[in-house]
Amino acid sequence: MAKKPKKPQSKLKYKFTKRLVHLFESHPHKEFSEKEIIQILGIRDSSERMLIHDVLIELSTFEIIKSVQRGVYKIGKAENGPRSENVVEGIIDFNQRGAAYLIVDGMDDDIFIHANNTGKAFNQDKVSVELFNRQGKVEGKVIDVIERKRTEFVGTVDVGKSTVFVRPDDTRMPVDFFIEKGHLKNANHGDKVIVKFLSWPGGNKSPLGGVIERLGKPGSMDVDMNVILAENGFPTHFPRGVELDADAIQEPDYDAEARKRKDFRKTLTFTIDPVDAKDFDDALSFKELGNGNYEIGIHIADVSHYVQPGSKLDMEAYSRGNSVYLVDRVIPMLPEVLSNKLCSLRPHEEKLTFSAVFELTPEAQVVKEWFGKTVIYSDHRFTYEQAQEIIEGQAADAQFGDVIKTMDGIAKVLRGKRLKEGALNVESQEVRFDLDEKGNPIGLKIKVSKDANKLIEEFMLLANRKVAQYIGEPKKGKKTIPFVYRTHDEPNEAKVADLRIFLAEFGYTIPEVKNKPLSYGLNQVMEKAKMKDELHIIGPLVIRSMSKAIYETDNIGHYGLAFQYYTHFTSPIRRYADLLVHRILFEQLNGREFKDGKMLDEWCKHISGTEKSATEAERESTKYMQVKYMEDKVGLTYTGKITGVTDWGIFVELDETKCEGLVHINNLPGRYEVDSKTKQMVSKSGYENYHLGMSVEVVVKNVDLVKKQMDLILPDDMLF
Repeated sequence: MAKKPKKPQSKLKYKFTKRLVHLFESHPHKEFSEKEIIQILGIRDSSERMLIHDVLIELSTFEIIKSVQRGVYKIGKAENGPRSENVVEGIIDFNQRGAAYLIVDGMDDDIFIHANNTGKAFNQDKVSVELFNRQGKVEGKVIDVIERKRTEFVGTVDVGKSTVFVRPDDTRMPVDFFIEKGHLKNANHGDKVIVKFLSWPGGNKSPLGGVIERLGKPGSMDVDMNVILAENGFPTHFPRGVELDADAIQEPDYDAEARKRKDFRKTLTFTIDPVDAKDFDDALSFKELGNGNYEIGIHIADVSHYVQPGSKLDMEAYSRGNSVYLVDRVIPMLPEVLSNKLCSLRPHEEKLTFSAVFELTPEAQVVKEWFGKTVIYSDHRFTYEQAQEIIEGQAADAQFGDVIKTMDGIAKVLRGKRLKEGALNVESQEVRFDLDEKGNPIGLKIKVSKDANKLIEEFMLLANRKVAQYIGEPKKGKKTIPFVYRTHDEPNEAKVADLRIFLAEFGYTIPEVKNKPLSYGLNQVMEKAKMKDELHIIGPLVIRSMSKAIYETDNIGHYGLAFQYYTHFTSPIRRYADLLVHRILFEQLNGREFKDGKMLDEWCKHISGTEKSATEAERESTKYMQVKYMEDKVGLTYTGKITGVTDWGIFVELDETKCEGLVHINNLPGRYEVDSKTKQMVSKSGYENYHLGMSVEVVVKNVDLVKKQMDLILPDDMLF
């Protein structure tokens, strides 16, 4: 019997052509290699790869795209640089009224863009803007969207008589999405959904969108938490293919691995973690040496053994960038089979690790260091509370008691050295909720960092610093290699000037210490604030005045820690940066060059961005839970401290619950104005002025779970 002829590829070719044109049009100033395109489109079949190659050649023949070098393409009609002297490129930043500003690298002032001139841009898109004069001032008009920052948005379905729209939750999104029939995915009026931008045909007032996921009705905690995740770009589940690849990973033969690694299974090893922790990144080992020194090992889960570069697991981990810790759930960077089982350094189990091992004197002087792959066996798991009881002498442990006390002593010496070198002594007070079986908040407490927490912190800092120093410190006859540093720039002078004004309102001045950095004075301020029970107000003010720590390949040091070299090595289960550091370090230890060094700049920007998004999601989760906790407390009176003064009112943090709410300016007696220099709400009607740190009495007027906000008012007797 003759073989059945293969199905014609015309439909597949049309599909690939459409997808490729959309890819290049969506990124008109970006160059793509053929390999990148195949990865983006998820092509695995060799015949389909050949078809992609043929389509690219055909598109370049018709000048729809152009070849910039062999195997690398970009859109054919795109031009390099602005089209005229009056056209600039930058990032568009919308406000809630629909107007925007263009942020241009190298320009001191942002360019105002009227709401009528924002074109087809979304918030944070990269755009081309034409400049013009309007009443003596330079304004801009969007003429082209160069690159979309986002193409997926969270919104609410609005079903009308003949039309369906999705209204984005982001108040800085200037338009709603029109949803055509067939693109609603069974969502109903009022549902929260994720909508994907499809196109914006010429002349249409609204872009076209398609619902890709129905989240459900707002008001349910599960739905609202998923909305928070989606708004910040984090998926709630892993793709099926990623889960299958993770499930297929076999438990290693630890005896066989021990022959290729350093074997620490007979060395006393333990973990100290939060009581509710499930993924254990790090363990400590301890051995007393004959010369009176100590061998202390910092053993980190060897995620790089299981997650190979370019695999589905790796690409998914890179996309997420980090785990996200909401109040009631964790969205892991890696599937649970890895994060909670294979990689997690659980007690009484053998595990593969990547270790930094140090010989230290009793005075915490490092005299030897070693880095490499290891096998460990964790003898015990301590919670922070259990370790703290041992340190304070409230509990005894024959096997680990002296070890923990000795390591606590070394940690305190290390911490003292850091502070002496100018490290910032920032102690934040974190609100933790007690949840019932349904996840509802029934109580809260303030998490305070104690000696057990600081013990772990100091040894993690030691490992991170020494790994960065090993890679980054110049060596005679050898060139430094590209690396992922965790950097923290010096504070901006203007922000420090503002901080001095704010602190003066609380009665603090920053003392200047001769030949010492600003951090010395700030540490003294925070120590005084701690004694006056105002650290929860002063600490965040100091932190906000600082630069943000980021990942980058250009090492400028870490100001806050007073380290010349610093990286993240100790948490590869929950941070992609650490996984990269493990790979680079392993190649260096084996005399090989990390092959993807040229990609590190781009990767650093990406993971810095996902970290920022995770922080925002975690912050919103806490705000949501605070409002949820206050739901049944409407009408009650509380005392609190003013934590913010804005044009629309004063923010007050309640002393008892640490929840923050707003007293709107319209609910203040008489007429008030904000003094921008002193950050005071100044009465123009003879009433009391309000300033940062001031104690006030307030009544809970209303709580709104959807908006995650609490409205407060002053008691009646303060209004007259």
